[in-house]
Amino acid sequence: MAADRSTESRRLAPVLLILAILVVTVLDSTTGPELHISAFMGIAPLYAALRCPFRQTLLVAAVFVVCLTYVDIFTVPDWGLASRVVGIFGVFLVAAFSLVLCRTRLQREALHARTRLVADTVQRAMLRELPLSAGAVDAYGFYVSAEEGARVGGDIYEVSDTPYGLRLMIGDVQGKGMPAIGAGLEVLVAFREAAQHQESLESVAERMEQALARHNTRSAEEGADERFVTALLMEVRGTDGAPEGRVLSCGHIPYYLVRHGEVHERREGEGALPLGLGALSCEPRHSVRVHPEPDDWIVLCTDGVTEARGKDGEFYPLAERLAGWTHLEPAELARTLRADLESFTGGRLKDDATVLVLRRRTRPAPDAQLSMARAAAA
Repeated sequence: MAADRSTESRRLAPVLLILAILVVTVLDSTTGPELHISAFMGIAPLYAALRCPFRQTLLVAAVFVVCLTYVDIFTVPDWGLASRVVGIFGVFLVAAFSLVLCRTRLQREALHARTRLVADTVQRAMLRELPLSAGAVDAYGFYVSAEEGARVGGDIYEVSDTPYGLRLMIGDVQGKGMPAIGAGLEVLVAFREAAQHQESLESVAERMEQALARHNTRSAEEGADERFVTALLMEVRGTDGAPEGRVLSCGHIPYYLVRHGEVHERREGEGALPLGLGALSCEPRHSVRVHPEPDDWIVLCTDGVTEARGKDGEFYPLAERLAGWTHLEPAELARTLRADLESFTGGRLKDDATVLVLRRRTRPAPDAQLSMARAAAA
């Protein structure tokens, strides 16, 4: 809707500008020489240069030149030849400048579009877009970067179907926005690789710790800040029948379990230091066994959600909101939560905010549906 209104306004802009130039020209032609309001119409081609395509700007500039030249020649009888030449020269100068300005703007917009396309491609490759499907689980949610114009920043997440069951991770890099991307990428890549080859969550976390340590070493050598990452790792094995799960928290905030319509804040596996700070403790990280039920679904988030503040300075009441939305499907819950969070903060998030809503799939995944349809057709 907003895009349609913007396109319509751009189409109307040159028409309105030309109409304004013509009206002012008629007024200057029918009033006395003491009223020379057309001198202010130089704003018309300049405005067109900032808002319109080149051909439309050229049309507005041409109408401006013709009308103002007519005014300078025929409606100001007390001007001498030199004054008329200077006036007409100024008209052509404004028109030429508007065309150059329009061309420069369009070139910059094209460069920005190409740069944005490359950046979007890189960012999409780094952080897969939600919703995600892995095994028998669908993950819905949203990610909002605190850095304007960025798709990713200091929050990371991943859901993977591995030989050791379903594994998922959500993390929050110290800092926010673009400066935190490097550390987040190192940890994310390490999780994707280790989740497929390491038998335990403890080993996965150790690989993530090692990757971040290497990144911090390089950052220190380059004079950049070292960073740590809070992360929550989860694993579910045997989704058919009686599933078994494990949770390991590396300094991350609690997650929420929705069971039988009730919301429970869960703190299993807490106590370990964030990734990047493991060397400060002699205690190894340990995962904790959990016992999920088939109808459970969980909500994971970063502190950009729970520490978001409203106009009155209050923190966002995530648990209270979830308690009133347990009847919603995960996709609808994610949309509702994002809209409510933006309304609560007035659209002014101070930190990257990520929410994952995970639930066991009650229907085949789209790929599976397509496969079954092809099999039936055969």
